[in-house]
Amino acid sequence: MSVRSQARQVVLQLLYQDDLNPEIPAESVAQFLRKELKRNASLTVFALSLLDGVREHRAELDAVLDAKAKHWSVKRMAIVDRNILRLGTYEILYAGTPGQVVINEAVELAKRFGDRQSPSFVNGILDRVMRDQDHPQPHALEDGIIPTPPNDT
Repeated sequence: MSVRSQARQVVLQLLYQDDLNPEIPAESVAQFLRKELKRNASLTVFALSLLDGVREHRAELDAVLDAKAKHWSVKRMAIVDRNILRLGTYEILYAGTPGQVVINEAVELAKRFGDRQSPSFVNGILDRVMRDQDHPQPHALEDGIIPTPPNDT
């Protein structure tokens, strides 16, 4: 397992904990990170940036996931799946991590911590997030833009 994969795994554990008990003191989180990441300063900084980013953008991430997960709401998702998806969506939208890397890492987390269907569920939703990021669709009514069809001549 790569060191960044290890950091993502630790962040997933902390996000899971946030879902169950959001009142964990910041010092306890920092202590856990240092211990789990073997006091690797740069890896701890990476993990904290992911954790803080997901926490800061959680409402936005959940809105994106609600839009991409057909027939599912974030609240109905398994805790592990929704936190893997939050982490992956954050990396795609805000951290600049290449989409394929994010999806591969997320699927591995889903295989390790999720149930049998988790890897394909996570893969499908993050693929939609990545594709929409690569090819954003204008919102005609919100932006006043009326999409025009391509000229086939």
